[in-house]
Amino acid sequence: MKAQALPESSAGTRVESAALVQQSSLLARIAASVAELRKSERAVAELVLAKPNEVLHLSIAELALRVGTSQPTVARFAVALGFSGYKEFKLRLAQSLASGVPFVHQDVGPGDALELVAPKVFDRTIGALINVRNHFDTAQLQRAVKILARARRIECYGVGNSGIVALDAQHKFFRFGVPAVSYIDTHTMGMAATVLKRGDAVLAISASGRTTDMLGSVEIALESGADVIAITAGGSPLARLATVTLYADVPEDPEIYAPMISRLAHLAILDVLCVGVALALGPALVKRLERAKQTLRDKRIKGLES
Repeated sequence: MKAQALPESSAGTRVESAALVQQSSLLARIAASVAELRKSERAVAELVLAKPNEVLHLSIAELALRVGTSQPTVARFAVALGFSGYKEFKLRLAQSLASGVPFVHQDVGPGDALELVAPKVFDRTIGALINVRNHFDTAQLQRAVKILARARRIECYGVGNSGIVALDAQHKFFRFGVPAVSYIDTHTMGMAATVLKRGDAVLAISASGRTTDMLGSVEIALESGADVIAITAGGSPLARLATVTLYADVPEDPEIYAPMISRLAHLAILDVLCVGVALALGPALVKRLERAKQTLRDKRIKGLES
């Protein structure tokens, strides 16, 4: 069946659709995944992005008819995004649209005066972090914490901007008494993955989830028996590979700007992970951290408040 062309949207509809994509973490995930979908699934994604509120009221058969595709294709589209099927996808879409943060902030433009830069950057970041919080999957968090709390070794992988977050992860986790290391060089990352064992854990961080060297290292780590926790965009190749995925879907175009908001979202998720692991490890960890703090106190000038 030939796909029916969607009618040309009015300027007002286009603005409204753009605002919805920005305010909905799920729609941001779909937008980021479009390039990875099959052609028939992409048509479903484009209709959802253009008219999400209408899709909420369509059955799987009605949506397939609107797009000009089959019901199995619509089901595959939902599964590609990480859902069990179309029913769960519609439920999450409804929740996402209902709890989204209103889009009241904008990207910095070339013609903006300097006094607009700070409020725009802060507002966009705050909005994105609230979005990530509102759509955070606590079941996945529990799985990730369980893996990290019992891990024999933790390796943190990141490339480019994500490498900075990987270094921060290693700095946090090694204080828990678990051997932890970060790799930001892709050759070393791949070699390290080959010597992992069952009981080891990899924390893979990627804004796009599409970096080929990262994906290769994760595949090797999984083949070696390690569990992989990914902090990345939903629907990405990395999200589909990982044992557990913590989604950081933020409206950001890395082709125009160096990733800023995604990096802050990754750091916030990392802090959540660290607090969760600390709680799971219990009182013994408190004593270990206190010893580490005492070491730092001994290096400070006495008599001055920090």
